[in-house]
Amino acid sequence: MGGERWVELGRLGRPKGLQGWSHVESWTDPPQALLDYPTWHLVGPQGQRVASRPAESRLSPKGLEVRLDGSATREAAEARVGWRIEVPREELPPVEAGEHYREDLLGFRVYNAEGVDFGVLEAFLDLPANAVMVVKGDKERWLPVTPQHLHSIDRDARCIRVDWPADF
Repeated sequence: MGGERWVELGRLGRPKGLQGWSHVESWTDPPQALLDYPTWHLVGPQGQRVASRPAESRLSPKGLEVRLDGSATREAAEARVGWRIEVPREELPPVEAGEHYREDLLGFRVYNAEGVDFGVLEAFLDLPANAVMVVKGDKERWLPVTPQHLHSIDRDARCIRVDWPADF
C-alpha cells in the first residue's frame, strides 16, 4: 500500500440505532454509488488505516446508512464517527471528456485570465455555498469552483485558468 494514491469518497457519520449502523456522507453521484466499492479503507484521526466492507446498507430520508462488517453495536459505530472513506485511485471509473477527479488536479498551477500565477492547487474544500480551491503561492487564495470562475483545465500543461482578480 506504500505508493498507492488514495481518493476520499465519503465520511462515516453519527450512529443510527443500536445495531452498529452509521450515517454516511457520500461524495459520489448518486450517493449509493459508494457501495460499488466492495472494500473501503477507513482512515482515522491519527492516520490509522483499516480495510472494511459494508455488510448492509439502506437509503433513508436522511441519506445513506451502512453497517460495516464487524460493527454490531452503537459503540462500534461511535468509535468511527468522522473516519474518512477512501479507495485506491485506480479503482475509480474513467472520466468522460471534460470531467476530472479533484485528486487528479492537485498540484496544478492556477492562473487568472490575465496570466497572473496564483500558485499551486493544494486542496479542495466543500463549503455551504460552493466548493473552493485552496491555492498556495505568494499568498493563500480560496477560489470558488463555479462555472463563472473556473474557465479551463489543461491536463497536459497541468494548469487551471480562473476568472479572479489578482489583487483579491
